[in-house]
Amino acid sequence: MVADDMVALMPQMQNFARSLCRDAVRAADLVQEALLRALSNVERFQPGTNLKAWLFTILRNEHYSQLRRQKFEAVGVDTSTLPEPSVLPEHDGEIELRELNSALSTLPTGQRTALLLVSASGLSYEEAAAICGCAVGTIKSRVARAREMLVELLDNSATPRHRGAARATQSRPARASRAAPATRHVFHSSLSSAPSFR
Repeated sequence: MVADDMVALMPQMQNFARSLCRDAVRAADLVQEALLRALSNVERFQPGTNLKAWLFTILRNEHYSQLRRQKFEAVGVDTSTLPEPSVLPEHDGEIELRELNSALSTLPTGQRTALLLVSASGLSYEEAAAICGCAVGTIKSRVARAREMLVELLDNSATPRHRGAARATQSRPARASRAAPATRHVFHSSLSSAPSFR
């Protein structure tokens, strides 16, 4: 029964793992390793408690364990340090997604984890607090600070090159008729309208 519930939670675990790793292949490996650990320790799970929070805690702890192990392993080229391409991608959504990922990666780890658990994974503050091993008020504070910092980072990330490209795109009659994606604006408004817990 518990194994079936674990399988049902795999897509949510995959999303959380991908937000931690920022790599689909590593995220899949992380989920698999977390599920193996959970199944081998299934007797430690107390029926009637939150299975999702238990699995997410195992997943997060396994991620941190892998990071500690990587310190002692040879690492390849870090692609995040490579320069941006000189030609802008066709789709504005790709740029905005890249900016969002970059802004998320600059958040402090505790704030980023809290924001992803509450906003992206849809967990309650109580569930996120149980996963992170801290008080509910701490999670609320981390989420609020992360939202504020993320909005500020995204507002400042519109570089002159992107602004110039946006103006050039708007001046072209053929492209003016197409609706521009409102991903960033929707994301900004959801961050701005979210309740602030201070």
